[in-house]
Amino acid sequence: MKIYTKTGDKGQTSLIGGRVDKDSLRVEAYGTMDELNSFVGKAMTELDPAKFADLLVDLEAIQNELFDGGGDLANVMKERHYKLSDEPIEVLEKRIDELMEEAPPLEKFILPGGSPASATLHIARTITRRTERLTVTLMKAEEDVPGTVQRYLNRLSDYFFVAARIVNARLGVPDNEYVRSAKVFRTEDKKKKD
Repeated sequence: MKIYTKTGDKGQTSLIGGRVDKDSLRVEAYGTMDELNSFVGKAMTELDPAKFADLLVDLEAIQNELFDGGGDLANVMKERHYKLSDEPIEVLEKRIDELMEEAPPLEKFILPGGSPASATLHIARTITRRTERLTVTLMKAEEDVPGTVQRYLNRLSDYFFVAARIVNARLGVPDNEYVRSAKVFRTEDKKKKD
């Protein structure tokens, strides 16, 4: 089997159920999701399995869910059966809540960085937001774009933010606070006192 087909040499690509120009909004959305998936893979190579076994399990599931979501965005068949369901969104919410219990208190905006894996997870977070923006634009432009993908991406960016902080915390690397940030987040203890 040859990896190259030459079918895209004139600037078109195949979807599930049709062909479109390679610069179509649909291709841009699922292509950006593929870019995101690559950075998730990079983050996984930077995590020590002894310290981050739970995050590695999360990230492996996320890679598969991103592949499902990309396939859903690439599906233009008349009768569409989508793979990504609401269940992974609920799992992400549960994991975010669990990781927030472990995370150090947060009062100010932070800058991406710290350890290499944390920085990569922040890159994944920003690409997730870009993918979400493209998906929302696609939802406005075309009918029958699965809203589950957008909801999943919205939750996923929150997961990456928390996971990046957990990586730094477990490695003993402090978050890099934005120096001109006011105190914009309030810890639960402070909320209870107010």
